[in-house]
Amino acid sequence: MASNALADTFFDWGVIAETFPRLISEGLLNTLTIAAGAIVLGVVIALAAAMLLLSNRWWVRLPARLYVDVFRGLPVIITVMLVGVGLPAAGIRPFGTDPLGYAVLAIGIISGAYTAEIFRSGIQSVDPGQLQAARSLGLSYLKAMRLVVVPQGIRRVLPAMTGQFVKDIKESSLVYLLGLAVGQRELYFIAQEEVARTYNSSPLIAAGICYLALTIPMTYFVNYLDRRLREGPRPDKTPASADPDLPTTPLQPAGGEAR
Repeated sequence: MASNALADTFFDWGVIAETFPRLISEGLLNTLTIAAGAIVLGVVIALAAAMLLLSNRWWVRLPARLYVDVFRGLPVIITVMLVGVGLPAAGIRPFGTDPLGYAVLAIGIISGAYTAEIFRSGIQSVDPGQLQAARSLGLSYLKAMRLVVVPQGIRRVLPAMTGQFVKDIKESSLVYLLGLAVGQRELYFIAQEEVARTYNSSPLIAAGICYLALTIPMTYFVNYLDRRLREGPRPDKTPASADPDLPTTPLQPAGGEAR
């Protein structure tokens, strides 16, 4: 029956059980390495680009605007191939022949373009009076932005940033196009190898479970953190009488009994 064929093709639990050990021991670590490197690089690029985008001078904004528009408009696969294949072919080899470095660079450049717009919108949502107040206290523009405005702006866009970080994890699957060496292969690459070995698509389901195990907890944790930051610290509900340093019985007036 069609239902049995579908189950055998995608949910062969024997094949999934065989695939999981390699996915966990090799693929998961490499996926996290690529995603973490890309996220860090993307945040650094995004902060610099966001500062340029907020400039009052058009010639300062122009390079950042071109960067953001180009890498948000290009398909991810084209950027990965341009960086991972095009740069080495042109003699530009900052990572030698290591495809993992080019993978991190490609995903980081893409992430930076999207995160820059997120940072820009968050910073612009902060009341301009915050910057003016900081400047009136003697802080320089850069110091006021770093200590006052940027932290508030980032806090306001935490959910959007999380969405981008989840996207970075998923896009790390495209680096298989660069031909990662043995020991560098991420979740999708390993799943593809297992599909070719077993002639079964169940390893893709196993890889999907691993991706979900990474992305879903991250989303819920940041939503929880964002909610706590918006609510502020919880008020202390401990009654004064519960303080061990305070008397638990009414004080008696001098020379008489309590009334």
